[in-house]
Amino acid sequence: MANSNAVLFKKPITIYSSITQIPASIWITSLFLTLWFTPAPTGLDLKTWHLFAIFLTTIVSIVVNLLPMGALSILALATCCITKTLTITQALSAFSSNIIWLILLAFLLARGFIKTGLGARIAYYFVLNMGKSTLGLAYGLITTEFLLAPFTPSNTARGAGMVYPIVSALSEEYKSTPKDGTERKIGAYLMKVAYQTNVITSAMFLTATAGNPLIVSLAAKFGIDISWTTWAVAAIVPGALNLALLPWIVQFLYPAELKYTPEAPNFARQKLAEMGPLSKPEWIMLATFTMLLTLWVAGPTLGIDATVAALLGLSILLATNVLTWDDILKEANAWHTFIWLTTLLMMSGFLTEFGMMEWFGNNIQGWVSTMPWGIALGVICLIYFYTHYAFASITAHISSMFSAFAIVAIAAGAPPAMVILLLAFLSSLCAGITHYGTGTAPVYFGAGYITLKDWWRIGGLVSIINILIWGVAGSAWWKVMGLW
Repeated sequence: MANSNAVLFKKPITIYSSITQIPASIWITSLFLTLWFTPAPTGLDLKTWHLFAIFLTTIVSIVVNLLPMGALSILALATCCITKTLTITQALSAFSSNIIWLILLAFLLARGFIKTGLGARIAYYFVLNMGKSTLGLAYGLITTEFLLAPFTPSNTARGAGMVYPIVSALSEEYKSTPKDGTERKIGAYLMKVAYQTNVITSAMFLTATAGNPLIVSLAAKFGIDISWTTWAVAAIVPGALNLALLPWIVQFLYPAELKYTPEAPNFARQKLAEMGPLSKPEWIMLATFTMLLTLWVAGPTLGIDATVAALLGLSILLATNVLTWDDILKEANAWHTFIWLTTLLMMSGFLTEFGMMEWFGNNIQGWVSTMPWGIALGVICLIYFYTHYAFASITAHISSMFSAFAIVAIAAGAPPAMVILLLAFLSSLCAGITHYGTGTAPVYFGAGYITLKDWWRIGGLVSIINILIWGVAGSAWWKVMGLW
């Protein structure tokens, strides 16, 4: 009887759950139709406005969790093509993006760390040396990111390919996983700290992400010469302060349930003894990882793209049977992320190509032209920062909006060197607000430890603190440097 009652009560709950989705569906449909049939603003053609309507509706649908992100992405692709806003070739163009494939490969390479046990071994070493508290583990991850950042021009390769496997292994070893419902024990906290660290370190060094050298070339057009040293010195004070405070900030906003682990170092020592020397698969994984690290660091000099290096690494793991093809097919999160991120990257890219972002920058210029330069710079920086909600790439954001916003700020009277560097740092920091803001984000989010709602909420709150740190401490430091 108990079982039949469970069946009887299951149907009304299912029906109720379906009914509660109707208002959201109607509201989102109304939003789309309203945008679609509204005349395009002056300066934009109708096709650009229609693409914006599809993009915004997709983002809102993702936020309210109307359907799984992969399903929403397929709907967005179909809408772009059926309405002839984009051709099928344009709609599918991002599937050939090397960044998209690098993200997918990072997921798959991380599986090698877990399957061979090398990730667990590295995690135990972290626990042995810094594992007496959750904060200690967080600072260990921060130190790793900071040391790798100057030598890794791809923040995706660094965060997703190098650090994420360690975070994943640490979470597994502490029995904190989404599949067991224990993600808040420690895993979700470490995932969020690691991702925000990746964003901060990307801002700290000219060679820490691909978009930074582009900023240097754009700065030269304003007569501003930025060397590697100038960038690093200008970023070191606000960046170091930001990294020092980050574990405490995330602990306050999204605390781990497990805070103190005084017995952990002894436990890790025992586990390492039980594991014994490295196995053959671990040696292969370690050699492959060392090769990848070398190619990711020296790739620009050698002419080897980061994605090519990742393909080579995965090929080695497959050829040596460290990973099997079944392992690849079973990485559902990797393929899920591949679909939805590709769609968002495609739409944001064509919005830029069609002139949407240039139009937006031109409108901002008229709005701030009468403000004192300090207020104007603050307003410009905030708008520049939060327009990243419309981008799935740091480089795309820089390419489309950096120069326009720099021109507006300098025209308002702000010191050129300060404008360039402040916008440069914000270009990386702004990627922390969404689950698609840069290539590293989908990997950490795709692990399933943090819900979409919490990811955006924490990202928004951390962004405010980051802006205050870089705006206040940074401005004081740049005054000492003579930048203004």
